[in-house]
Amino acid sequence: MEDKKSFLKEKIDIKSPNKNIVPLTTSVGSDGKLSIGGCSIEELVKKYDTPLYILDEMTLRSSCRAYKKALEKYYPGESLTIYASKANSSLFMSNLIASEGLGLDAVSEGELLTALQGGVPNEKIVFHGNNKSDKEIKFAVENNIKVIVDNDYDLERLEEISNSLNCDLEIMVRFTPGIECHTHEYIRTGSFDSKFGFGIEYLNILFTKISNTKHLKLKGLHAHIGSQIFELEPHKDLGEIMVNVILEAKKHGHDIKKLNVGGGLGIKYTENDDPPSIDEWVKTISTSVVKACRKFSLDLPILMCEPGRSIVSTAGITIYKIGASKEIPGIRTYLSVDGGMSDNPRPITYQSNYSACLVSNPYNLNSKKKYTIAGKHCESGDVLFKELELANCRTGDLICVFGTGAYNNSMSSNYNRIPRPAALLVCDGEAEIIQKRESPLDLLKYDVLPDRFIKQN
Repeated sequence: MEDKKSFLKEKIDIKSPNKNIVPLTTSVGSDGKLSIGGCSIEELVKKYDTPLYILDEMTLRSSCRAYKKALEKYYPGESLTIYASKANSSLFMSNLIASEGLGLDAVSEGELLTALQGGVPNEKIVFHGNNKSDKEIKFAVENNIKVIVDNDYDLERLEEISNSLNCDLEIMVRFTPGIECHTHEYIRTGSFDSKFGFGIEYLNILFTKISNTKHLKLKGLHAHIGSQIFELEPHKDLGEIMVNVILEAKKHGHDIKKLNVGGGLGIKYTENDDPPSIDEWVKTISTSVVKACRKFSLDLPILMCEPGRSIVSTAGITIYKIGASKEIPGIRTYLSVDGGMSDNPRPITYQSNYSACLVSNPYNLNSKKKYTIAGKHCESGDVLFKELELANCRTGDLICVFGTGAYNNSMSSNYNRIPRPAALLVCDGEAEIIQKRESPLDLLKYDVLPDRFIKQN
Protein backbone atom coordinates (compact mmCIF):
# COMPACT_ATOMS: atom_id res chain seq x y z
CA MET A 1 0.00 0.00 0.00
CA GLU A 2 1.06 3.59 -0.55
CA ASP A 3 2.48 5.53 2.36
CA LYS A 4 -0.21 8.14 3.08
CA LYS A 5 2.28 10.13 5.16
CA SER A 6 4.76 10.65 2.31
CA PHE A 7 5.92 14.28 2.16
CA LEU A 8 5.39 14.03 -1.61
CA LYS A 9 1.66 13.85 -0.95
CA GLU A 10 1.55 17.10 1.02
CA LYS A 11 -0.37 19.96 -0.55
CA ILE A 12 1.95 22.35 -2.38
CA ASP A 13 1.96 25.96 -1.15
CA ILE A 14 2.26 27.84 -4.44
CA LYS A 15 2.39 31.28 -2.82
CA SER A 16 5.33 30.52 -0.52
CA PRO A 17 7.75 27.90 -1.90
CA ASN A 18 9.84 27.96 1.32
CA LYS A 19 7.00 26.12 3.08
CA ASN A 20 7.34 23.11 0.75
CA ILE A 21 9.90 20.32 0.88
CA VAL A 22 9.72 19.81 -2.89
CA PRO A 23 9.89 22.16 -5.89
CA LEU A 24 6.53 23.43 -7.15
CA THR A 25 6.66 21.34 -10.33
CA THR A 26 7.39 18.02 -8.60
CA SER A 27 5.22 15.19 -9.88
CA VAL A 28 4.99 11.41 -9.88
CA GLY A 29 3.92 10.01 -13.24
CA SER A 30 1.63 7.13 -14.07
CA ASP A 31 4.77 4.98 -14.18
CA GLY A 32 5.35 5.83 -10.50
CA LYS A 33 8.57 7.73 -11.24
CA LEU A 34 9.66 11.22 -10.23
CA SER A 35 9.71 14.26 -12.51
CA ILE A 36 10.68 17.91 -11.95
CA GLY A 37 9.81 20.80 -14.25
CA GLY A 38 8.08 18.40 -16.61
CA CYS A 39 11.31 16.43 -17.04
CA SER A 40 11.81 12.77 -16.18
CA ILE A 41 14.70 12.55 -13.75
CA GLU A 42 15.67 9.13 -15.06
CA GLU A 43 15.95 10.56 -18.58
CA LEU A 44 18.00 13.52 -17.35
CA VAL A 45 20.43 11.14 -15.63
CA LYS A 46 20.81 9.08 -18.81
CA LYS A 47 21.90 12.24 -20.61
CA TYR A 48 23.79 14.14 -17.89
CA ASP A 49 24.96 11.43 -15.43
CA THR A 50 25.18 11.76 -11.62
CA PRO A 51 25.66 13.42 -9.18
CA LEU A 52 23.44 16.08 -10.70
CA TYR A 53 22.16 19.41 -9.40
CA ILE A 54 18.77 20.43 -10.79
CA LEU A 55 17.04 23.81 -10.34
CA ASP A 56 13.35 24.36 -11.05
CA GLU A 57 12.77 27.70 -12.76
CA MET A 58 9.12 28.01 -11.72
CA THR A 59 10.00 27.68 -8.03
CA LEU A 60 12.83 30.21 -8.33
CA ARG A 61 10.67 32.83 -10.01
CA SER A 62 7.76 32.21 -7.65
CA SER A 63 10.03 32.84 -4.65
CA CYS A 64 11.35 36.10 -6.12
CA ARG A 65 7.85 37.30 -6.91
CA ALA A 66 6.53 36.36 -3.47
CA TYR A 67 9.00 38.78 -1.85
CA LYS A 68 8.26 41.58 -4.30
CA LYS A 69 4.50 41.13 -4.02
CA ALA A 70 4.57 41.04 -0.21
CA LEU A 71 6.68 44.21 0.01
CA GLU A 72 4.31 46.00 -2.35
CA LYS A 73 1.39 44.79 -0.23
CA TYR A 74 2.68 45.64 3.24
CA TYR A 75 5.22 48.43 2.84
CA PRO A 76 3.83 51.77 1.64
CA GLY A 77 7.28 53.16 0.86
CA GLU A 78 9.91 52.19 -1.71
CA SER A 79 11.46 48.73 -1.32
CA LEU A 80 14.01 46.40 -2.87
CA THR A 81 14.52 42.66 -2.47
CA ILE A 82 18.23 41.80 -2.66
CA TYR A 83 19.24 38.20 -3.34
CA ALA A 84 21.99 36.96 -1.02
CA SER A 85 24.11 35.36 -3.72
CA LYS A 86 26.31 33.37 -1.33
CA ALA A 87 23.42 30.85 -1.31
CA ASN A 88 24.03 30.00 -4.97
CA SER A 89 26.16 32.27 -7.14
CA SER A 90 26.33 31.81 -10.91
CA LEU A 91 25.83 33.70 -14.16
CA PHE A 92 22.45 32.03 -14.47
CA MET A 93 21.27 32.98 -10.97
CA SER A 94 22.45 36.56 -11.46
CA ASN A 95 20.61 36.76 -14.77
CA LEU A 96 17.39 35.33 -13.35
CA ILE A 97 17.54 37.66 -10.35
CA ALA A 98 18.03 40.64 -12.65
CA SER A 99 15.15 39.56 -14.87
CA GLU A 100 12.86 39.55 -11.82
CA GLY A 101 13.91 43.07 -10.83
CA LEU A 102 15.77 42.05 -7.69
CA GLY A 103 19.09 43.35 -6.43
CA LEU A 104 22.03 41.22 -5.27
CA ASP A 105 24.28 40.98 -2.22
CA ALA A 106 27.90 39.96 -2.83
CA VAL A 107 30.79 39.32 -0.45
CA SER A 108 33.78 38.98 -2.81
CA GLU A 109 35.12 40.26 -6.10
CA GLY A 110 34.12 36.91 -7.63
CA GLU A 111 30.50 37.34 -6.59
CA LEU A 112 30.55 40.98 -7.72
CA LEU A 113 31.95 40.07 -11.13
CA THR A 114 29.45 37.22 -11.52
CA ALA A 115 26.58 39.59 -10.70
CA LEU A 116 27.73 42.26 -13.16
CA GLN A 117 28.43 39.74 -15.94
CA GLY A 118 25.04 38.14 -15.23
CA GLY A 119 23.27 41.45 -15.83
CA VAL A 120 22.48 42.77 -12.35
CA PRO A 121 22.50 46.61 -12.46
CA ASN A 122 25.34 47.98 -10.33
CA GLU A 123 22.97 50.32 -8.48
CA LYS A 124 21.11 47.25 -7.19
CA ILE A 125 24.23 45.48 -5.87
CA VAL A 126 25.55 45.80 -2.32
CA PHE A 127 28.99 44.67 -1.20
CA HIS A 128 29.27 42.98 2.19
CA GLY A 129 32.15 41.32 4.04
CA ASN A 130 34.05 41.48 7.32
CA ASN A 131 37.52 41.46 5.74
CA LYS A 132 37.32 43.07 2.31
CA SER A 133 40.62 43.37 0.50
CA ASP A 134 41.87 46.63 -1.01
CA LYS A 135 41.43 45.07 -4.45
CA GLU A 136 37.83 44.13 -3.73
CA ILE A 137 36.92 47.56 -2.35
CA LYS A 138 38.51 49.30 -5.34
CA PHE A 139 36.62 46.99 -7.71
CA ALA A 140 33.35 47.89 -5.98
CA VAL A 141 34.07 51.63 -5.99
CA GLU A 142 35.21 51.61 -9.63
CA ASN A 143 31.95 49.87 -10.59
CA ASN A 144 29.76 52.23 -8.53
CA ILE A 145 28.66 49.46 -6.17
CA LYS A 146 27.46 50.43 -2.73
CA VAL A 147 29.78 49.24 0.05
CA ILE A 148 28.36 48.18 3.41
CA VAL A 149 30.93 49.14 6.04
CA ASP A 150 31.51 46.31 8.51
CA ASN A 151 34.35 47.66 10.70
CA ASP A 152 36.83 50.51 11.24
CA TYR A 153 39.29 48.93 8.82
CA ASP A 154 36.68 49.21 6.04
CA LEU A 155 35.97 52.79 7.02
CA GLU A 156 39.63 53.85 6.96
CA ARG A 157 40.25 52.45 3.50
CA LEU A 158 37.04 53.87 2.06
CA GLU A 159 38.03 57.26 3.40
CA GLU A 160 41.44 56.93 1.74
CA ILE A 161 39.88 55.89 -1.57
CA SER A 162 37.27 58.69 -1.53
CA ASN A 163 40.01 61.26 -0.78
CA SER A 164 42.28 59.91 -3.51
CA LEU A 165 39.41 60.12 -6.02
CA ASN A 166 38.23 63.43 -4.59
CA CYS A 167 34.63 62.28 -4.87
CA ASP A 168 31.77 61.42 -2.54
CA LEU A 169 31.04 57.78 -1.75
CA GLU A 170 27.66 56.65 -0.45
CA ILE A 171 28.01 54.01 2.25
CA MET A 172 25.85 51.89 4.53
CA VAL A 173 26.85 50.65 7.98
CA ARG A 174 26.28 47.17 9.38
CA PHE A 175 25.68 46.84 13.10
CA THR A 176 24.77 44.01 15.47
CA PRO A 177 21.35 44.68 17.00
CA GLY A 178 21.80 42.23 19.88
CA ILE A 179 18.91 39.95 18.89
CA GLU A 180 19.44 36.20 19.19
CA CYS A 181 17.43 33.57 17.34
CA HIS A 182 17.07 29.89 18.08
CA THR A 183 19.32 28.69 15.31
CA HIS A 184 22.66 26.96 14.83
CA GLU A 185 25.40 28.91 16.62
CA TYR A 186 27.60 28.98 13.51
CA ILE A 187 24.94 30.91 11.58
CA ARG A 188 23.79 33.26 14.35
CA THR A 189 25.07 36.61 13.12
CA GLY A 190 22.99 39.21 14.98
CA SER A 191 24.07 38.74 18.59
CA PHE A 192 26.47 41.02 20.47
CA ASP A 193 29.29 38.50 20.06
CA SER A 194 29.60 38.34 16.28
CA LYS A 195 32.40 38.72 13.78
CA PHE A 196 30.05 40.85 11.68
CA GLY A 197 29.30 44.53 12.04
CA PHE A 198 29.77 47.28 14.60
CA GLY A 199 28.48 46.79 18.12
CA ILE A 200 25.38 48.87 18.73
CA GLU A 201 27.10 50.51 21.70
CA TYR A 202 29.83 51.86 19.36
CA LEU A 203 27.56 53.57 16.86
CA ASN A 204 27.70 57.10 18.29
CA ILE A 205 31.49 57.04 18.07
CA LEU A 206 31.22 55.69 14.54
CA PHE A 207 28.73 58.35 13.46
CA THR A 208 31.12 61.03 14.70
CA LYS A 209 34.00 59.46 12.76
CA ILE A 210 31.98 59.43 9.55
CA SER A 211 30.92 63.06 10.11
CA ASN A 212 34.60 64.00 10.22
CA THR A 213 35.36 62.44 6.83
CA LYS A 214 35.31 64.64 3.74
CA HIS A 215 33.63 62.42 1.16
CA LEU A 216 31.87 59.51 2.92
CA LYS A 217 28.10 59.92 2.98
CA LEU A 218 26.21 57.62 5.34
CA LYS A 219 22.86 56.85 3.71
CA GLY A 220 21.89 53.43 5.02
CA LEU A 221 21.92 50.94 7.87
CA HIS A 222 22.12 47.16 7.77
CA ALA A 223 21.43 44.46 10.36
CA HIS A 224 21.02 40.71 10.03
CA ILE A 225 19.98 38.41 12.86
CA GLY A 226 20.68 34.89 11.57
CA SER A 227 19.76 32.16 9.11
CA GLN A 228 17.13 29.41 8.87
CA ILE A 229 14.93 31.42 11.26
CA PHE A 230 11.44 30.15 12.12
CA GLU A 231 10.55 32.91 14.59
CA LEU A 232 8.80 36.16 13.70
CA GLU A 233 9.12 37.88 17.07
CA PRO A 234 12.82 38.88 16.65
CA HIS A 235 11.93 40.70 13.43
CA LYS A 236 9.21 42.64 15.22
CA ASP A 237 11.94 43.91 17.53
CA LEU A 238 14.44 44.57 14.74
CA GLY A 239 12.37 47.27 13.02
CA GLU A 240 12.16 49.53 16.07
CA ILE A 241 15.83 48.97 16.95
CA MET A 242 16.88 50.08 13.47
CA VAL A 243 14.60 53.12 13.52
CA ASN A 244 16.07 54.14 16.88
CA VAL A 245 19.53 53.98 15.28
CA ILE A 246 18.27 56.27 12.49
CA LEU A 247 17.36 58.79 15.17
CA GLU A 248 20.84 58.58 16.69
CA ALA A 249 22.43 59.00 13.25
CA LYS A 250 20.33 62.11 12.61
CA LYS A 251 21.79 63.72 15.74
CA HIS A 252 25.18 63.53 13.99
CA GLY A 253 23.86 65.01 10.75
CA HIS A 254 23.41 61.77 8.84
CA ASP A 255 20.33 61.48 6.65
CA ILE A 256 19.51 57.77 6.56
CA LYS A 257 17.47 56.90 3.48
CA LYS A 258 17.80 53.09 3.43
CA LEU A 259 17.18 50.31 5.94
CA ASN A 260 18.46 46.83 5.09
CA VAL A 261 16.95 44.27 7.47
CA GLY A 262 18.93 41.29 6.15
CA GLY A 263 17.30 37.95 5.46
CA GLY A 264 17.37 34.64 7.25
CA LEU A 265 13.87 33.25 6.69
CA GLY A 266 13.94 29.48 7.07
CA ILE A 267 12.73 26.79 4.68
CA LYS A 268 11.13 23.40 5.11
CA TYR A 269 13.89 20.79 4.82
CA THR A 270 11.97 18.04 6.65
CA GLU A 271 8.40 17.33 7.75
CA ASN A 272 9.21 18.64 11.24
CA ASP A 273 10.10 22.10 9.92
CA ASP A 274 7.42 24.78 9.93
CA PRO A 275 8.83 28.12 8.75
CA PRO A 276 6.70 31.26 8.40
CA SER A 277 5.60 32.07 4.87
CA ILE A 278 7.38 34.75 2.86
CA ASP A 279 4.22 36.85 3.16
CA GLU A 280 4.19 36.53 6.97
CA TRP A 281 7.88 37.40 7.26
CA VAL A 282 7.62 40.47 5.03
CA LYS A 283 4.43 41.60 6.79
CA THR A 284 6.16 41.35 10.19
CA ILE A 285 9.23 43.35 9.27
CA SER A 286 7.30 45.91 7.18
CA THR A 287 4.75 46.52 9.93
CA SER A 288 7.54 46.87 12.48
CA VAL A 289 9.40 49.52 10.46
CA VAL A 290 6.25 51.45 9.53
CA LYS A 291 5.01 51.48 13.13
CA ALA A 292 8.35 52.73 14.47
CA CYS A 293 8.67 55.43 11.80
CA ARG A 294 5.18 56.73 12.52
CA LYS A 295 5.89 56.67 16.25
CA PHE A 296 8.85 59.02 15.73
CA SER A 297 7.36 60.99 12.79
CA LEU A 298 10.04 59.80 10.37
CA ASP A 299 9.68 59.53 6.61
CA LEU A 300 9.69 55.91 5.50
CA PRO A 301 13.16 54.80 4.33
CA ILE A 302 13.72 52.53 1.35
CA LEU A 303 13.22 49.07 2.87
CA MET A 304 15.67 46.42 1.71
CA CYS A 305 15.79 42.73 2.63
CA GLU A 306 18.31 40.05 1.67
CA PRO A 307 16.79 36.56 1.28
CA GLY A 308 19.04 33.83 -0.09
CA ARG A 309 18.13 30.34 1.10
CA SER A 310 14.37 31.03 0.95
CA ILE A 311 14.65 32.00 -2.72
CA VAL A 312 16.80 29.19 -4.10
CA SER A 313 16.91 26.25 -1.69
CA THR A 314 13.53 24.63 -2.34
CA ALA A 315 14.02 25.04 -6.09
CA GLY A 316 17.03 22.70 -6.00
CA ILE A 317 17.41 18.94 -5.86
CA THR A 318 20.45 16.67 -6.10
CA ILE A 319 20.40 13.25 -7.74
CA TYR A 320 22.78 10.47 -6.67
CA LYS A 321 23.29 6.91 -7.88
CA ILE A 322 23.58 4.08 -5.36
CA GLY A 323 26.72 1.97 -5.58
CA ALA A 324 28.03 -0.26 -2.79
CA SER A 325 25.97 -1.49 0.14
CA LYS A 326 27.14 -2.83 3.48
CA GLU A 327 24.92 -4.49 6.06
CA ILE A 328 26.08 -4.69 9.67
CA PRO A 329 23.65 -7.21 11.20
CA GLY A 330 21.65 -5.75 14.07
CA ILE A 331 23.17 -2.29 13.61
CA ARG A 332 22.58 -0.64 10.22
CA THR A 333 22.77 -0.95 6.46
CA TYR A 334 24.97 1.51 4.57
CA LEU A 335 24.24 2.58 1.02
CA SER A 336 27.06 4.47 -0.68
CA VAL A 337 26.30 7.08 -3.32
CA ASP A 338 28.51 8.71 -5.96
CA GLY A 339 28.69 12.08 -4.20
CA GLY A 340 28.69 13.33 -0.63
CA MET A 341 30.48 16.03 1.33
CA SER A 342 32.13 17.58 -1.73
CA ASP A 343 28.77 18.47 -3.29
CA ASN A 344 26.89 18.89 0.02
CA PRO A 345 29.11 19.72 3.01
CA ARG A 346 26.20 20.82 5.23
CA PRO A 347 25.45 17.46 6.93
CA ILE A 348 29.05 16.97 8.08
CA THR A 349 29.50 20.70 8.87
CA TYR A 350 26.16 21.66 10.41
CA GLN A 351 24.54 18.25 11.01
CA SER A 352 21.86 19.46 8.59
CA ASN A 353 18.86 17.29 7.76
CA TYR A 354 17.18 16.83 4.39
CA SER A 355 14.34 14.84 2.84
CA ALA A 356 14.88 12.27 0.09
CA CYS A 357 13.21 9.51 -1.89
CA LEU A 358 13.94 6.97 -4.60
CA VAL A 359 13.36 8.33 -8.09
CA SER A 360 11.81 5.04 -9.23
CA ASN A 361 9.71 4.50 -6.10
CA PRO A 362 9.15 7.91 -4.47
CA TYR A 363 6.20 6.78 -2.34
CA ASN A 364 8.15 3.86 -0.83
CA LEU A 365 5.64 1.30 -2.08
CA ASN A 366 5.82 -2.26 -0.79
CA SER A 367 8.48 -3.13 1.77
CA LYS A 368 10.50 -0.40 3.46
CA LYS A 369 13.82 -0.37 5.23
CA LYS A 370 16.01 2.17 7.00
CA TYR A 371 19.35 2.98 5.40
CA THR A 372 22.32 5.15 6.24
CA ILE A 373 23.33 7.02 3.08
CA ALA A 374 27.08 7.44 2.95
CA GLY A 375 29.15 9.58 0.62
CA LYS A 376 32.15 8.27 -1.28
CA HIS A 377 34.78 10.44 0.40
CA CYS A 378 37.52 9.17 2.65
CA GLU A 379 35.89 10.48 5.84
CA SER A 380 33.86 8.45 8.34
CA GLY A 381 31.67 11.50 8.87
CA ASP A 382 30.74 11.73 5.20
CA VAL A 383 27.14 10.66 5.82
CA LEU A 384 24.22 12.41 4.12
CA PHE A 385 21.43 10.57 5.99
CA LYS A 386 21.18 8.43 9.08
CA GLU A 387 18.33 5.90 9.18
CA LEU A 388 16.55 7.15 6.05
CA GLU A 389 13.41 5.14 5.29
CA LEU A 390 13.25 3.98 1.67
CA ALA A 391 11.78 1.12 -0.30
CA ASN A 392 14.18 -1.75 -0.84
CA CYS A 393 17.20 -0.41 -2.73
CA ARG A 394 19.76 -1.91 -5.04
CA THR A 395 22.89 -0.79 -6.87
CA GLY A 396 22.03 1.61 -9.68
CA ASP A 397 18.92 3.06 -8.05
CA LEU A 398 18.66 6.86 -8.01
CA ILE A 399 18.10 8.92 -4.86
CA CYS A 400 16.64 12.42 -5.05
CA VAL A 401 17.57 14.80 -2.20
CA PHE A 402 15.34 17.87 -1.84
CA GLY A 403 16.10 21.41 -0.67
CA THR A 404 19.66 21.49 -2.02
CA GLY A 405 19.49 24.72 -4.04
CA ALA A 406 21.26 26.75 -1.35
CA TYR A 407 24.74 26.19 0.07
CA ASN A 408 25.36 22.93 -1.80
CA ASN A 409 26.80 24.06 -5.12
CA SER A 410 28.17 27.27 -3.59
CA MET A 411 29.98 25.40 -0.78
CA SER A 412 31.11 22.48 -2.95
CA SER A 413 34.75 21.43 -3.16
CA ASN A 414 37.11 19.07 -4.93
CA TYR A 415 37.96 17.10 -1.80
CA ASN A 416 39.58 13.77 -2.76
CA ARG A 417 40.02 15.30 -6.22
CA ILE A 418 36.39 14.66 -7.06
CA PRO A 419 35.00 16.89 -9.84
CA ARG A 420 31.97 19.07 -9.13
CA PRO A 421 28.61 17.97 -10.60
CA ALA A 422 26.81 19.47 -13.55
CA ALA A 423 23.82 21.73 -12.87
CA LEU A 424 20.62 21.90 -14.92
CA LEU A 425 17.69 24.28 -15.16
CA VAL A 426 14.31 22.65 -15.86
CA CYS A 427 11.16 24.36 -17.10
CA ASP A 428 8.12 23.20 -19.09
CA GLY A 429 9.67 19.88 -20.02
CA GLU A 430 12.98 21.37 -21.17
CA ALA A 431 16.36 21.03 -19.46
CA GLU A 432 19.37 23.27 -20.03
CA ILE A 433 22.91 23.17 -18.67
CA ILE A 434 23.77 26.08 -16.36
CA GLN A 435 27.02 24.59 -15.05
CA LYS A 436 29.18 22.10 -16.91
CA ARG A 437 30.36 18.98 -15.13
CA GLU A 438 34.03 19.16 -14.16
CA SER A 439 36.38 16.44 -15.34
CA PRO A 440 39.43 15.05 -13.52
CA LEU A 441 41.61 16.87 -16.07
CA ASP A 442 39.95 20.17 -15.10
CA LEU A 443 41.36 19.70 -11.61
CA LEU A 444 44.91 19.82 -12.98
CA LYS A 445 44.54 23.18 -14.75
CA TYR A 446 46.05 25.23 -11.96
CA ASP A 447 48.62 22.74 -10.71
CA VAL A 448 52.22 23.70 -11.47
CA LEU A 449 55.38 21.64 -11.15
CA PRO A 450 58.46 23.70 -10.19
CA ASP A 451 61.07 23.81 -12.97
CA ARG A 452 63.67 21.97 -10.93
CA PHE A 453 61.28 19.06 -10.45
CA ILE A 454 60.60 18.88 -14.18
CA LYS A 455 64.36 18.85 -14.90
CA GLN A 456 64.92 16.05 -12.40
CA ASN A 457 62.39 13.92 -14.23
